[in-house]
Amino acid sequence: MTSPLASVQLKMDVMFEGIRYTPALGAAARHSYPNFYQYRFQPDEPNPTGAAKADIPYLMVTPDDTHLRIQGNARSQWAVEGDEADGYKLVKNGTAIDVAFEPRPKWMDRATSDGFPMARAGIGLHADMAVVNVAPGCEFFLHKEDGVAMRCSFCSYGAPDERTAHLGQVAGRVAVPEVTLRRMQETLRAAIEDREVRHIYLVGGSLIDARLEGERFLQVARAVQSVNHEGLPVALGSGALPPDVLETFRREDLVQNACFNLEVWSEPLFAKVCAGKNRYVGYAQWLEALEAAVSLWGRGHVYSAMVAGIELEPEHELEWQAAADLAIEGAEGLCSRGVIPIYSLYWPTGGKNHPEYLHRLRSYFERLNTAYQRIRRAHGLKFSDTFVCHRCSYMQIECDLDRGESRPS
Repeated sequence: MTSPLASVQLKMDVMFEGIRYTPALGAAARHSYPNFYQYRFQPDEPNPTGAAKADIPYLMVTPDDTHLRIQGNARSQWAVEGDEADGYKLVKNGTAIDVAFEPRPKWMDRATSDGFPMARAGIGLHADMAVVNVAPGCEFFLHKEDGVAMRCSFCSYGAPDERTAHLGQVAGRVAVPEVTLRRMQETLRAAIEDREVRHIYLVGGSLIDARLEGERFLQVARAVQSVNHEGLPVALGSGALPPDVLETFRREDLVQNACFNLEVWSEPLFAKVCAGKNRYVGYAQWLEALEAAVSLWGRGHVYSAMVAGIELEPEHELEWQAAADLAIEGAEGLCSRGVIPIYSLYWPTGGKNHPEYLHRLRSYFERLNTAYQRIRRAHGLKFSDTFVCHRCSYMQIECDLDRGESRPS
């Protein structure tokens, strides 16, 4: 695996096919950054653990520094062999590739000065990106309009529940508790000092009132910048905020990039997939906020994460070719506004290992990314590594394609 094209191909193969469980994969979990989703054993699958689930690593790293997220799949032909001392290999049908795993940072086993576990302080790592998320609970999960749930249809991690209680997040309260911010600051400093962190991303759950959401993100951004002694670039990952709130971020130089996740292209699809965003903000206003951000931070510094493949869910009644055409139309529409979309592969919750579904999803994803690279080039837009790079893009391939284009094969 020496050529850039081969690295992208490998990443795609593993993203779509997953990896089956082996004792080596389980052993790697003990010294790797933890996966948010445990491996789930199938009833007919060999299970050396005797348990229904097992911990596995989060990110795999290839020899040329390509990063990819690990998905467990009992039917996959890919497997991991080896050990920490002699190294690991990713194997399939006689092919063996040297791999490593994103290591578990030392700070995750430490506590803040008041004894709170740093692993629960609202800091995560996407390779060299530190993600600050001290208010993950999303209000859209709490509301229905005419019987329709307001949460985004693909989202399963934003529900305000016991997973948010330890951060002191309370429904209806906008401000983040000061103790939560202090613990976050201490943990962020530990993360920066523990290993190379090159950029910081501020994220959190949505509020129904975009202005109040802006106030909360201002509070978090100011807290982050007060301990950002290295001047690491910071990205704002809020919802679509009012123009005057965005101007405050720019005037105080709190962030250098913005990423307001439109998720899907076209107003009808947006209304179906992102009911809360459509109801409380609106498709047109979301686009206007992205355009306002471009006017403040400039082309190449404003982004929108897109859920690549949600269009293939049965309720949207789109064949993969039509779904790809719609997504490509969106890539052109956003790039023409100076906004850079980022297409994250959608892992469906139902039927995700069905061969025909995965074949259509992969055809869609490949067609979209091939066309999108041409669109970026035509508009003179490049991903800024002050926000996103090939290391933290473990569910996307844009940065891998662009990196391959700039290197000899």
